[in-house]
This record gives sequence, structure tokens and C-alpha cells, in this order.
Amino acid sequence: MSCEKDDTNESPTVYDIEGKWLFAPNLSNTMCIFEDGIRYAYYCVEGDCLSQYETFEAADGNHIPGTNDYTFEDGTLTVDLNFGNELVASLTFECDGDKVYAASPNPFYFYKLNSDCD
Repeated sequence: MSCEKDDTNESPTVYDIEGKWLFAPNLSNTMCIFEDGIRYAYYCVEGDCLSQYETFEAADGNHIPGTNDYTFEDGTLTVDLNFGNELVASLTFECDGDKVYAASPNPFYFYKLNSDCD
């Protein structure tokens, strides 16, 4: 889990990567579901992708063949891309945990499905 610090004396808010994430809100043809240490990838090629994504569940058979193991510890996401390859990214949660900046050699953003974040 990752923490985002608050300037007050309140406890930090804790966010998690588990759930449904898009690479671009409302425009994405790719969604990932992170659940119980496994990343599932889903592609949409036609129709209302967001409606389709809402119906997909981890391990439902609609994901692309193959999955990837992952860990999320101390704000770092590590995804086993197989054959000795890994994605290692430091995550920064924004927009009340609905947007994630992934600092990696090729930085990117994830947006939680149905988020209102820009």
C-alpha cells in the first residue's frame, strides 16, 4: 500500500492499486484489473468500452491470454512481465486515490474506472 501525507496531524490516507484501472480516462482501449497479486489485461476494440469494462471481473475469461504477478509494497508497483522482464514503478496517488502517476523509465498515469479525474 502507499500513503499520501496530509499537512495536518491526521493519519495519512492509504491507497491501494487493487481494482480496475485505465491508461486514459474515457478514451482507453486498455484496462487492467489488479486483484490478489495478479494483473489481468483487457482490450476493447469496438462499442462502448466503458460499459464493457464495468462488466468484466478478474479471471472471467475476457482478459487477454496470460496474466502477470505483481506486488505493491511501500509505494512501489512491481509487475512480472515474464521471461525476466519487470515493470518497476514508484506510484503517487492523486485525485483522492483515483489517479496514479507511475514514475518509471517510461512514466504513465492510471485512472480508476469511472473516475472523474482529468
